[in-house]
Amino acid sequence: MRIGVIGTGRIGTVHAITLSRHYEVGSLILTDADTARAQELAHRLGETVAPSVDEVFKWGVDAVVITTATSAHAELISRAARSGLPVFCEKPIALDLPGTVHAIEEVEAAGTILQMGFQRRFDTGYTGAREAVRSGRLGRLHTVRALTSDQAPPPAEWLPLSGGLFRDTMIHDFDILRWVTGREVSHVYAVGSDAGPAMFREAGDVDTGAALLTLDDGTLATVTATRLNGAGYDVRMELAGELDQIVVGLDDRTPIASTEPTGPPAADKPWSDFLERFGPSYEAELRAFVEVVRGERPNPCDGREALQALRIAEACEMSRRERRPVYLAEIPGIPGGPRRTALR
Repeated sequence: MRIGVIGTGRIGTVHAITLSRHYEVGSLILTDADTARAQELAHRLGETVAPSVDEVFKWGVDAVVITTATSAHAELISRAARSGLPVFCEKPIALDLPGTVHAIEEVEAAGTILQMGFQRRFDTGYTGAREAVRSGRLGRLHTVRALTSDQAPPPAEWLPLSGGLFRDTMIHDFDILRWVTGREVSHVYAVGSDAGPAMFREAGDVDTGAALLTLDDGTLATVTATRLNGAGYDVRMELAGELDQIVVGLDDRTPIASTEPTGPPAADKPWSDFLERFGPSYEAELRAFVEVVRGERPNPCDGREALQALRIAEACEMSRRERRPVYLAEIPGIPGGPRRTALR
C-alpha cells in the first residue's frame, strides 16, 4: 500500500512514523509547504518527497493522510474524494459548517472513505468507560464531567487560525461524550474567560471555557478547558450513575495534587502534551485506517460523526457570544443526522 501524507508538521511527523512502520504500508509520499521539513523527514524514514500536493495525486497513491493547516482540510478531502481515494484527516474537516457539509457530501457522492482523527476513541481508558456505560455497570447515568487542560498556550499567531477554544480543543470532549454515552446533546449553555494573556482577547478567543450540556436522555454533562494549566497536560472524564462512578485519565501522571493527609502524592512526571498522553491512541487510529482501506473493518469515525462534534462546538460558541442556552436544533447539519458507525 502506498500512502500520501500531506503535511509534515508535529502531528504529520507522528503519523508518518507510524505508517512507515506498518507492515501493510509499502511506501509513503510526503509533502509539505515547508519543503525542507518534508525532505528531512523523508530522509529520516527512507521515504519519497513530492514537491507539491499535485504530485502526490499524480504519482499515484492508494490513500491520503491529511495533516495540514485546518484551512486546507476541506479542499483536500474533496480532491481526494474526486480521485476515488480513501482519506484520513485530522480534525476538524473545516472551521465552518458549510465547508464541513460540502466536504462530506463530496465524499458520499464519490462513495469513498473519510476517517476523522478523534484519537480518544482509541484510548483504553475511554474504551473502558464506554463499556462500563453500555454494560449497565453504572446504572442510570446522571452526570458526566469532562476536562481538557493544556499546560502552555499555543503561539499567538496560531490563535486566529484555530477556530477558538470550543472548536479546536473542546471538540474532542464533545466527540468522546457522544461516543462513550451513545447519546446526543439536546442543548448547551457555555461561557468563556479571556482574563489571561492579551493574545486571546486580541484573537477574539478565550483562554478558559466551560459548558453545561444536557443530553437527550436528561443526563447532565459539564465540559471545561483551559490553555493555562501550568501543572501539566490534563485530560479526564468522570461518569457518575445511580450504581457506580468511574474516571478516565486518573493515573500516576495526572497533574493534580490532593490536600488530604492520606491523598495520593503529586505526579513526579506529569503529562506534558497531547502527543505524549495519547501516543498509543494515535498509533491505533492509523492502524485502524489501514484496516479500513483494506476492507477489513468498518470506518470507526466518519465525517458525519465529526460534523456532530462541530455542531456542538458551534452551539457552545453561539451560547458564549449571545449569553443564552442554544439548542442543537438551531445548528444546521446534514438531513438525516449522523450515521451510526461501528464503534457507536
